[in-house]
Amino acid sequence: MASETRGTFGRIGIWSGALHGSRTDEAGRHAIAEAAAELEELRYGTLWIGGSPSVEDAAAVVAATRAVTVATGILSIWDHPAEEVAAGVAAIDASARGRFVLGLGVSHSPMVPQYTKPYSAMVTYLDVLDAAAPPVGSGHRVLAALGPKMLRLATDRALGAHPYLVTAEHTAEARTALGPDALLAPELSVVLDTDADRARTTARAMLALYLQLPNYTANLLRLGFTEDDFAGGGSIRLLDALFALGDAERVRARTQEFFDAGADHVALQVLTADEGGSGLPRTEWRELAGALADEL
Repeated sequence: MASETRGTFGRIGIWSGALHGSRTDEAGRHAIAEAAAELEELRYGTLWIGGSPSVEDAAAVVAATRAVTVATGILSIWDHPAEEVAAGVAAIDASARGRFVLGLGVSHSPMVPQYTKPYSAMVTYLDVLDAAAPPVGSGHRVLAALGPKMLRLATDRALGAHPYLVTAEHTAEARTALGPDALLAPELSVVLDTDADRARTTARAMLALYLQLPNYTANLLRLGFTEDDFAGGGSIRLLDALFALGDAERVRARTQEFFDAGADHVALQVLTADEGGSGLPRTEWRELAGALADEL
């Protein structure tokens, strides 16, 4: 991958389901716009809108910012027909469209009644995006890829991969599967709390949903974890591999592990025990920006 493409994403991004504007009222959307503008000022490279967003959710963040890359992390191909997605991308202001990246994923069978042949469904979806007028081509999309087949597809049909809920070891394996040129931008969940027990409680609250989804548990089993690691909300070994728990310096060290394993970009998701109702942990985002200043 050309260095300018990696530069488009930057080294560190923020992943947040709270940037998902369709889930809130007008006051909430205003708060999202303010938070997005501040994240850009803090010099994060990419803002990832989590929680299975629409293109319209991302377009609102694009409109609230000036130069930062904005990506969907991850839009479900089952919830949003490819033709509608292509039209939504085309509707983004032409001057800003170049900094929007379409993150796509196949979601999970327990969440999608029509779930079948996910790899084939993704190939067909990409074909439709390629054929749209204007097309949403491979240079403007990334794939949520965990296993070898989807990682290869991310190399062949997209900029690269945006794996979610993975370890540094998975990142090393993904880099080998992708080759040296494709983008590799894993998500890493963060709990800024030096009380170890409390931090693990916060992490387990987030992890509970994902331990019910076979795509994630199968990937973790491939990485050497066992069913015992899933009991009780997640073993300490599992939590330590999947999360950055502790102070900002600990987050910095864990992020470096992912870079050392081959990541080009790391998307940090900040988890808090009490987000004050807004879901926008702006204090923690500022703290991380200070600790990671030389990476931003």
